[in-house]
Amino acid sequence: MPKPSKPTPLFVCLLRGINVGGNNMIRMSSLKTSFARMGFTEVTTYINSGNIIFRAEASDARKLEAKIERMLEREYKLGCKVVVRSFSEIAALIKSLPKTWSGEERWKYNVIFLRHSIDSKSVLDNLNPKTEIEEVIYRRGTVLWATKASDAKQSAWIKLPSKKIFQDMTARNLNTTRKIYELMKSKAEDAG
Repeated sequence: MPKPSKPTPLFVCLLRGINVGGNNMIRMSSLKTSFARMGFTEVTTYINSGNIIFRAEASDARKLEAKIERMLEREYKLGCKVVVRSFSEIAALIKSLPKTWSGEERWKYNVIFLRHSIDSKSVLDNLNPKTEIEEVIYRRGTVLWATKASDAKQSAWIKLPSKKIFQDMTARNLNTTRKIYELMKSKAEDAG
């Protein structure tokens, strides 16, 4: 009896800085077509901020990032950095979220995805959070950042875009991160 084939690896690509404030505008339907043209399968997008779930024969996320960045430059004239994570990495992240991250409306919860070039606990040294009003936790590949909504304008989170390291990260809120996981989990379960 033939051995069942292993499903093609499942990834999410998180684009940085698109469709924000009227800048770097790209339609998700166009991105979906571009990803399919690159040979990726089961391409799905989620909301307009550049979250693309796909399957790829290649399993090296760094090579996938480089391939996608070249396509963005060539097809969209966009020097956009991306972060690619496998389903297992997203699943591990979701499992590692603090129990206090309930999604309560009085709090803002953000997941900052780090590019491999800055993925180290030492990244926290550059963030300077105000520990009395915000919580910042390193997890492999990410920084988890929470603050009360009422304190958000006084938090160090507001100053993050002015830091050089900001160019090597992309943020998603907790709800978006969980939805990406749910979509990926559904695809993984469908593949058996």
